Amino acid sequence: MNINENKTVAEVVTENIKASNVFKKHGIDFCCGGGISLEKACAKHQVDYKMLEQELLAVHETPNRSHDYNSWELGFLIDHIVNVHHAYVEQSLPIISQYAEKVATVHGSHHEEVVEINRLFQEAAGDLAAHLKKEELVLFPFIKQLIKADEEGTDLKAAHFGTVNNPINMMESEHETVGDIFKEIAKLSDNYTPPADACNTFRALYASLQEFEEDLHQHIHLENNILHGKAIALEKKLLR
Repeated sequence: MNINENKTVAEVVTENIKASNVFKKHGIDFCCGGGISLEKACAKHQVDYKMLEQELLAVHETPNRSHDYNSWELGFLIDHIVNVHHAYVEQSLPIISQYAEKVATVHGSHHEEVVEINRLFQEAAGDLAAHLKKEELVLFPFIKQLIKADEEGTDLKAAHFGTVNNPINMMESEHETVGDIFKEIAKLSDNYTPPADACNTFRALYASLQEFEEDLHQHIHLENNILHGKAIALEKKLLR
């Protein structure tokens, strides 16, 4: 892995997904906020750059081929995002929603933070449900049209939204919004640490929220840092 201060966090994770564990350890956002340089990320989070560099270099140099997302065909990557991450979100939202509502109702008087966590999660759930549909009905089908036109050497049909940059910009803005919501949830929950008097449902809520946020980081990374850039490059190639 080639590391230097000017390389972005997203670039490092794109080269080797295992590097995400290093960034997570230091609280450095590698998905929505991954566009900043390592130098700026270290300054922002008060991390010694040399230490971070050594930790990144210590990450195994050869990426696991089954998780070398940057080498995957674009259509396959889209299918993976839908079948793995979208499916996980759709399955998890109603379960976590029930946990959040129950914990807020039962424990809200003694732990006021769970009332706000419930409100924030319900907001995120609504946003995500609409977001996934926009990707599955608009953005992803158009990217697959780009792939087909490239493979078959046919002309690209104009989309009603203009270039692929327009829906991508919208999706990335929405990613940032939901990412900010989960940052606030993590803060309110003391990084998903249940209080000493927490019941099993309380504990299940925090564990589920933590797992959900971790999946969300991976999900957004695949789209923001790999899929979107390649789709923009492919469209430019076809419009030359």
